[in-house]
Amino acid sequence: MQVPEGYAKILQESKVLGFQQSCDRKTGFLLKGLAASKPSGNFLELGTGAGASASWIIEGMDGGSTLTTVDIDSNVQAVAKKHLGHDRRVSFRCEDGAAFIQNLSERFDFIFADTWPGKFELLDKTLDHLNVGGFYVIHDLLPHSKLPEQYRIKAPKLVHTLRNRSDLVITEMDWSTGLLLAIKTNV
Repeated sequence: MQVPEGYAKILQESKVLGFQQSCDRKTGFLLKGLAASKPSGNFLELGTGAGASASWIIEGMDGGSTLTTVDIDSNVQAVAKKHLGHDRRVSFRCEDGAAFIQNLSERFDFIFADTWPGKFELLDKTLDHLNVGGFYVIHDLLPHSKLPEQYRIKAPKLVHTLRNRSDLVITEMDWSTGLLLAIKTNV
């Protein structure tokens, strides 16, 4: 199983920083495959972190695709910029995710929501910017020690909310850290 260029270094530098929230390989392989299915796609990642998941998304993107990745922590995002910033298809935004979502005007073919804004906050606004046929992906839905207690309380409520939306088809995966893929079916 081939991993993206820079992925191992991103994980090493994350460890040095004490950042323990990088996506695992299983999640990464899913992100890569989903990205490959959206040629010339417009991708959004909410929660860059150190860039582990972005490296997988980029690995699956074609030359006509773009990725905007957002994080509030410039120190951690600096790792992503160091290893992924050479790719002209990627733009990094260092700002509060909620503020970013509030100011969105464009639509996306793929949204990976890996932070509270876009997942537990401003969900409706985030999904309003997903194109029909677009993917909304979240992970960390299975309880594990790296997740704060508040997250473990909110995750089942989020899944319930997504299940009950009439504009989404949901696939839940009891795999990796617990994944959910939602496909937008109408506006």
